[in-house]
Amino acid sequence: MKKPAPVHYEKYTNPLPAFDQYTGFLPKKNTDLNKVAAEYARQSFREFSELLSLPNDAHFPQDIEKNVRWCEQAFAKRGFTTQRLITPTVPLLLAERKVKQAKKTVLIYIQIDGQPVDATQWQQESPWIPVIERKEASTNKWNIIPYERLYEGFDPDWRIFARSTSDAKGPAMAFLAALDAAHGLNVQPNYNLKVIMDFEEELGSPHLPSAVVKYKNELSADMLIIYDGPRHVSNQPTLSFGARGICEITLTTFGPRVPVHSGNYGNYTPNPAMRLAQLLASMKDDHGRVTIPTYYDGIILSDEEKAILKQVPDNETEIRKFLGIAKADNIGNNFQESLQYPTLNIRGLDALFVGKEARTLIPATATAEIDIRLVPGSDPDRLVGLVKKHIQDQGYYVIDREPTEDERMQHEKLFPSNRIFHMRHFKLLLPPNRAFWLTKAMVRAFGKEPIKIRMMGGSIPISPFVTTLNIPAVSVPTVNADNNQHAENENIRVGNYVDAVKTFLAILMEKL
Repeated sequence: MKKPAPVHYEKYTNPLPAFDQYTGFLPKKNTDLNKVAAEYARQSFREFSELLSLPNDAHFPQDIEKNVRWCEQAFAKRGFTTQRLITPTVPLLLAERKVKQAKKTVLIYIQIDGQPVDATQWQQESPWIPVIERKEASTNKWNIIPYERLYEGFDPDWRIFARSTSDAKGPAMAFLAALDAAHGLNVQPNYNLKVIMDFEEELGSPHLPSAVVKYKNELSADMLIIYDGPRHVSNQPTLSFGARGICEITLTTFGPRVPVHSGNYGNYTPNPAMRLAQLLASMKDDHGRVTIPTYYDGIILSDEEKAILKQVPDNETEIRKFLGIAKADNIGNNFQESLQYPTLNIRGLDALFVGKEARTLIPATATAEIDIRLVPGSDPDRLVGLVKKHIQDQGYYVIDREPTEDERMQHEKLFPSNRIFHMRHFKLLLPPNRAFWLTKAMVRAFGKEPIKIRMMGGSIPISPFVTTLNIPAVSVPTVNADNNQHAENENIRVGNYVDAVKTFLAILMEKL
């Protein structure tokens, strides 16, 4: 398969006159969306820096409160009324702007919180101080340049590095910039706008389902758009019509009461890290397939569905090169098919020490963090039950708490497990007029139809809107696929940020 041609940008160096963001400078007719998006993106970089500078780990409610207040002010400046939807922890924030004689309402979902950070692993002063980096052709290394360079002009291949640049403060700020651009062009959508902001998405949005029920009138809409996720790996404009769900399990094996000397007690004291490694290895074969019986039951792809999946222009050689792997796991016949099956992923391991801190000890415990991505046809309770049964079949005494002293002395193999949460998948086809509406907006922005993906690999907590409120939903991903999402040195490509502004502006301009 021929590699898709990359999207080309000119280096942007302020070709348009300076202006106040609420004055406007271009007529509605013959609007050059590329220039408009570039200019309003440039104008938004200072505000984007402010947002990125706010720590947003949802484990710290005092930090989340600062993000809530920032969003309240940002949307109020743009003519929205805001309302906090109270939950037992931190609120959701609903912003609303009505349009006279509008017959439809579009609800937009935006995530504001981010993953925890280990600042020592970031190649900059702080994950909360955004920096610009450019790759030097001579060395192929990223070098930091002053963030202020963005205020005068930019190269689309520059990257902004900070936590949540891509997931998902970048799309949030790009949407605000698109609102400013629409105002400057004197363009108003012919539908009411509601924006729901989630500040606990990285915790699995534990209170969202009950909030959707409690505030169903406030959240009612004709359509839901999710501004989250990466584009297709080719970086072409993309629409996605579903997302996998997720559930998580913490697994712990036990050894001695406290870590003991590996010389004094080795060959006598069972090592929990070794037992955990053996147990985890028993769950998959050499091809990456889960060996637990009936794990994939209920997942059936019709010939028609497989044909739709093949239409996505994946270049699997390039995908493997991007990932740095020689061979893919053998779950589906291709990349898109592999995303249609539930996963069983080890997302973290812990026993004692590695590297310079390594010691000659037998650990007291070993822990594995597991996540299972859910798809249509998979039930989280059934899959978690299958994992627990598999552990029991390996001779383990499975409990959901810390073992008592009596249990430690009675059972050779102890295994406390804790299921954290689950987030349902969502998959649906938009009504034809809605799908055509979004496609038409994307064509307006990019001159061609977007790549349409049946289901994204990641998880977003949208199922309560779909199942409880019966709102059709679609994702409009905009960020670069190589954004280090959830990891250190998260970034967004400047060209993708500008494209996000252009995408959201085109949607605002398209009549529904």
